[in-house]
Amino acid sequence: MRFTKKHLFFLFIIIILIYFLAAFKIPYYIYKPGSADALNPIVEVEEGYKSKGDMHLVTISGGQATPLQFIWAKILPNQEVMPLEDVRPEGVTEDEYMHAQLQMMENSQEASTVVAYKAAEKGIEIEFNGVYVVTVIDGMPADGILEMGDRIVGINDKQVKEAEDLITFVEGKKAGDIVTIKFVRDEKEMTQDIKLDAYEELDGKVGIGIRLVTDRSVTVDPEVHFSSGRIGGPSAGLMFSLEIFDQLTEEDFTRGYEIAGTGEIDYNGNVGRIGGIDKKVVAADREGADIFFAPNENDNKDSNYQVAKEKAAEIDTSMKIVPVNTFQDAVDYLKGLKPASK
Repeated sequence: MRFTKKHLFFLFIIIILIYFLAAFKIPYYIYKPGSADALNPIVEVEEGYKSKGDMHLVTISGGQATPLQFIWAKILPNQEVMPLEDVRPEGVTEDEYMHAQLQMMENSQEASTVVAYKAAEKGIEIEFNGVYVVTVIDGMPADGILEMGDRIVGINDKQVKEAEDLITFVEGKKAGDIVTIKFVRDEKEMTQDIKLDAYEELDGKVGIGIRLVTDRSVTVDPEVHFSSGRIGGPSAGLMFSLEIFDQLTEEDFTRGYEIAGTGEIDYNGNVGRIGGIDKKVVAADREGADIFFAPNENDNKDSNYQVAKEKAAEIDTSMKIVPVNTFQDAVDYLKGLKPASK
């Protein structure tokens, strides 16, 4: 068959169309169930105890959509399409977004370490070094003044040791008040006045428009090592803390079960809400988990636990959905389990 110019033209159009459908990025983000990996290879306490079962880190798979992926996400179950600006703030690049997610993961690992070592009564020392800026929100007062990576050490001549110090101080102010921020950038200490403004998206709460992470130096004995790679975000905190605690204690808290779950954890062991829990339930069920811990949010009717329970019923899983408000709730539940018969 001879190829004419007309044939070549149509072939060119088809190639362009295929490229557009399969590779061109559109301003939408797709979330879908990820994996439910055993934590043993990811978290290692030196000379830690082994268990018959496993704790599992559950993830969501996400990425900016192509037209073809957008269409599939609208058809396939358990996938969610969101406008890109609802996921990644305008002006924040993909690299900056990922950097922020990895910093949150690092902070989550640190919080889970503190919680687990204190619960196991093992050696731990904590030194506070200030607060790092993770994100600066476009159009808010700190925009153009503070930068990602700045370390805030003071506000209005008061020392800032952790993020809660800054948040608590600002909560007592109102929009229009001026605060003096002392921070370190490139090893140089700097001071800037910033006027507080109200966050419309946070019901009018005042702030300067930054997201923070506390810079702590945590030393533990025995040492613990993480190898989470490019997994980001804070939602693995609960499961990290349970895995570390299980390795630190001679008693096998898995009781031979496959245990999954999710939830951000703070330094006091409180378990916080996370996004996409319905997709994590699906991922854990696919992995064959027996138990799934979900943030209960103090019996909130729209809690992660309620959403997880509804999704579990929808997919008809035999996996047990367990509500938790704290790390201790999860430990108490595991203590009460009979050993698995399998």
